[in-house]
Order: sequence, then C-alpha cells, then structure tokens
Amino acid sequence: VQLVESGGGLVQPGGSLRLSCAASGFPFSMYDMRWYRQAPGKERELVAFISSTGGNTDYVDSVKGRFAISRDNAKRTVYLQMNSLKPEDTAVYYCTTFYASRAYWGQGTAVTVSS
Repeated sequence: VQLVESGGGLVQPGGSLRLSCAASGFPFSMYDMRWYRQAPGKERELVAFISSTGGNTDYVDSVKGRFAISRDNAKRTVYLQMNSLKPEDTAVYYCTTFYASRAYWGQGTAVTVSS
C-alpha cells in the first residue's frame, strides 16, 4: 500500500490550495479515505472523511464550508480542496486508509498559511 500526498505549499490567508493523494496497492474504490492534519506542537486531528463511493463526506467543524473532500476512483486519487485558508490551517496534511486490519498513512504534505 502506498499513499502519496502532494499539493501543499505556502499560501496567504484567504487563499486556496488543492491537495491530492495518489493511492496504490489496495482496491481503492472499495475503501473509505480520510485526511488528517498535524500542526506544530499539536495532536494529529481528523479533517475530512469520504466513503468508498464518494457518497458520504464529513468534516471537522473548523473546516466546514471551507474545505471539500472528493475522490476519483478511476484515478485512484482523493483530493482536499481548501478555500478561505486561515493561519490556523497551517499543518502537515496526511491521507490515510484502513486496509487489511491496519492503518496506512502517506508521508504528508506541508501547508503554511501566512502573509
């Protein structure tokens, strides 16, 4: 199983970024996916969830209305569109899935929101 995140970077407050997570090594279309983030000095937190078909999504309250999770099962990729970014969104963002009785994580992509 391999999860590879991309799309992070430095953005000004109010800006947007789209993160991608390319998956391989498991039947992607059959598994739910999640985005987590970890800010400096803080615990890792769940940001967004998407079901295997994409029909169900959920978000932590702090990003509702600003972030959108989606997936393209043909491309084996899950996305996180982040709009109206705030400095408190600064973190390393990870995608993850639970497959064959264990969790798999990508290496993360860093997002910095600063003027």
